[in-house]
Amino acid sequence: MASRYVRIAAELRDAIMRGEYAVGAQLPSEAELAARFAASRGTVRQAVAVLASEGLVGSRQGARRIVLGRERSQSFAELHSFAQWARAMGYRVSGRVLEQRRRGASPIEAARLALQPGEPVLAVLRLRSLEGEPVMLERTVYAGWIAPAVERVDPDCESVTQALYENAGLVFAYGEHLIDAVAAGVEDSRLLGVRRGSPLLRQRRVTTTHEGRPVEWSDDRYRAGSVTFSIRNSVDANPLVRQMGDLHSTP
Repeated sequence: MASRYVRIAAELRDAIMRGEYAVGAQLPSEAELAARFAASRGTVRQAVAVLASEGLVGSRQGARRIVLGRERSQSFAELHSFAQWARAMGYRVSGRVLEQRRRGASPIEAARLALQPGEPVLAVLRLRSLEGEPVMLERTVYAGWIAPAVERVDPDCESVTQALYENAGLVFAYGEHLIDAVAAGVEDSRLLGVRRGSPLLRQRRVTTTHEGRPVEWSDDRYRAGSVTFSIRNSVDANPLVRQMGDLHSTP
């Protein structure tokens, strides 16, 4: 059963999405929300913090929060898989493996996974949906050492990350993310239901264990307007680095 603050966050999120609280409007105070949900102010504060991490609410001087937007927003403040994030936010999520095969690693995949080109890897094409709507294609390449455990995961499993933790004790500890925009190719457009050439948000990521051992290298492509990413930084901590893209590279 979800924690109390998660359920409160879900109810407030739904209210924002329905337009009950317009963009720029203030949420009720912590005391008012605590009375409404028969919860402690600490629990309400946790729930509102979840909405703030999603970019849905912000703060002004004082205790009240204001509504910033109504988009689905995934934060990079914590390392979660897409399915883990979606479930925590109260969304109905599903995943379906469309293709899965073993092959040799390409030079780029080998470099990301600390392998030699041609070493065995497992390539998986997976379609992700939110609320029954296709929103993202995952093209994930797993290092050969974890491939057998991935192959044992149910093809319709919601969260491979959670399944690998439960079945193999694998913990994804560190992630590096590269974000850019690409045009939808033939396969992208067919599976995501968009026009060929439509803009897609691409997130490429490499994930490693606590020991720094690479587990996966993935190319995730999101349909435009399906989610936003939330990255928070400050003068003391700046996880966001700008770099020039290769204008001659292919998507």
